[in-house]
Amino acid sequence: MDGNLVMTIGDAAPWGDIFITATGDIHVIRAEHFKKMHDGAIMANSGHFDVEIDIPALRELAGGRIREVRENVVEYDLGDLRVHILAEGRLVNLSAAEGHPAAVMDMSFANQALAAEWLLGHHKDLAKGVYDVPTEIDVEVARLKLAAMGIVLDPLTPEQEEYMRSWQHGT
Repeated sequence: MDGNLVMTIGDAAPWGDIFITATGDIHVIRAEHFKKMHDGAIMANSGHFDVEIDIPALRELAGGRIREVRENVVEYDLGDLRVHILAEGRLVNLSAAEGHPAAVMDMSFANQALAAEWLLGHHKDLAKGVYDVPTEIDVEVARLKLAAMGIVLDPLTPEQEEYMRSWQHGT
């Protein structure tokens, strides 16, 4: 939204200095990506739980060479480079900042408005209860937002698809 380049993590890893995940999926940034990053790269998660950045793989690569450099910043020494994780890989905007500003909530508001419209159109067919937002509304809002921004994303790996269906993990 601010004019930043958007690309696959494989393409971005050797190029970028700051990486922020916001996918809601598991292992978006993995060992193969850490190894390609610049010395001093910074990673944060703003998506879901603490699984978007594969911190167990990062710990293994660091082999115990891990230190807190300041509050909410942990450095992993991979030998030839050091990378940093903010807020232990947890939701950085909740763990180390001020939450969700309205300026980034447009898709949530779009989902809410379209869900209210869907309820209005289907209320006669629904029993009293709590309903999830229909998947087609979520998918359409995301599709339109990405298309409007000219963004192309990595396809999900089979592991990521399984994780998204399971919801068995979390913090």
